[in-house]
Amino acid sequence: MLDLNDLSSGQPAIDPALGQVFALTAGICLEKRGHSPGVTLSIKGYIEGSETLIWPPITQQARLSFDQNEAIEQGATGIAVLLIRQRIGLVTVQRSAIGEGIDYWMGHAAASLESAQPVARLEISGVLNGGDSDIRRRVRDKLDQTARTDGDLPAYVVVVGFRQPVAEVRRK
Repeated sequence: MLDLNDLSSGQPAIDPALGQVFALTAGICLEKRGHSPGVTLSIKGYIEGSETLIWPPITQQARLSFDQNEAIEQGATGIAVLLIRQRIGLVTVQRSAIGEGIDYWMGHAAASLESAQPVARLEISGVLNGGDSDIRRRVRDKLDQTARTDGDLPAYVVVVGFRQPVAEVRRK
């Protein structure tokens, strides 16, 4: 189970308040596509399987608080970082700078804020209405984008589709 409420405990590079925003925006996007807590997220690619998604109650105030594109980006981030933590054991240790081609530098889940060292890179994207071909295209684009920081560290790309809840995960 991926309980998006867990994001409110934060990660080294995600303040608990930001984690709550990620959980809310994921719920907003999922509910916009007609889903309710307990829906199944299909996981494809580098990791396979499925997870039940749980999120906090979404109020009208929450719906009015976010631009759609902002909600898609932040909601996908919430699902991706929770999925990578649960399935791969990595957490966010630093937000990347704009232009680096990734969203986060990732470290081992056991690392503390003070001891966290990057061991991987993470690029995230979300698709509200697209299907499998749109998600595959976005994955290819995001894999290419990570080339800006290519080096010794692997890159993970996670594209979250909200129409039929899916997370496509690739490792480069």
